[in-house]
Amino acid sequence: MQSLGRVVRRFYVTKPPLLPRTLAESALPPHAAKARDASTPMAVRERRQKKPPELIPPPDSDLTPTEYSTYMRQLAKGQLRQKDGRQLTEAEWLDALNEKRSRLRGVKVQEKKTGGMETRVLGHKIYLPNVIFKMVRNYTPRDQPYNPYEATFRIPQSITKTDVRSYLSTAYGVKTTYIRTANYISPLRRTRVGLRPVGSHRTYKRAVVGLVDPFYYPQDLEDMDNAERKQREKWLEERFALKAITRWRRYEMVRMSQSGSKSKYWRLTGHLRRDKILEAIARRRAITARDLEQVQMELADRRASGEPILREKRVRARPAKSQQPSRALTV
Repeated sequence: MQSLGRVVRRFYVTKPPLLPRTLAESALPPHAAKARDASTPMAVRERRQKKPPELIPPPDSDLTPTEYSTYMRQLAKGQLRQKDGRQLTEAEWLDALNEKRSRLRGVKVQEKKTGGMETRVLGHKIYLPNVIFKMVRNYTPRDQPYNPYEATFRIPQSITKTDVRSYLSTAYGVKTTYIRTANYISPLRRTRVGLRPVGSHRTYKRAVVGLVDPFYYPQDLEDMDNAERKQREKWLEERFALKAITRWRRYEMVRMSQSGSKSKYWRLTGHLRRDKILEAIARRRAITARDLEQVQMELADRRASGEPILREKRVRARPAKSQQPSRALTV
């Protein structure tokens, strides 16, 4: 009977209360809400379609069906009442929820015995993590604008959602709202004979992260006009010295190739400069022109002496196949 009473009470508190909805300004920008809905997994969408109509949020709400059910349940139980007697609006409650989602895991703020607050680390501190987060552009359908409230990363398979949230918050100060992960398993590579697999290639994990603040990529050089492109290249050269780095890398590759070569005939051709390349091209053209001139003079001498220039090609007669019986090779 007690278990039946718990089921009834649970069913009662999960029913939407007959209270007026408190609306406020939207907590999520339109692009952020669109990115969140577009990145929802298919299984979650199918589960939401099976919910009763009273648990589905209205069109003007920024909450998902799960967040809407939680908000209405807490509103009915009186857990959202402030000290001044005012109830939290949907936007305020969603902001507090996103702030909780963006918190740094493994850290707790507590009060000291002597007074004041202190930050205590619950786990082990990690210095200089040896993980690589590769940021790539979001998948954008054709004729659709790029969404700045979403970021896509390629991460190792051992990284979890909590690790992604803590890494972005600690290293870059980026606040996140949601994280979707998916594993890409590449096909196995096989041996030449194809008998057994020898391993996979380019297997990675994708993390789609919802951002609180939008992130805009800098404009590409191809999309700029001449003045902006020159100004951008000048700024890059002053900050990073790209031309000098490219030149040093090229000469370093030549030096390493010369020192690591086992052949005694290896020599530096000097074709790394534009003037040397043009000089080599002119030399080859001169050799080609000289060869053509010699051929023309030879043909002119043959015509003057009456010697035929083109000779008929003789067809050799193929010998008849012998009628000897074939012999089988036995081992």
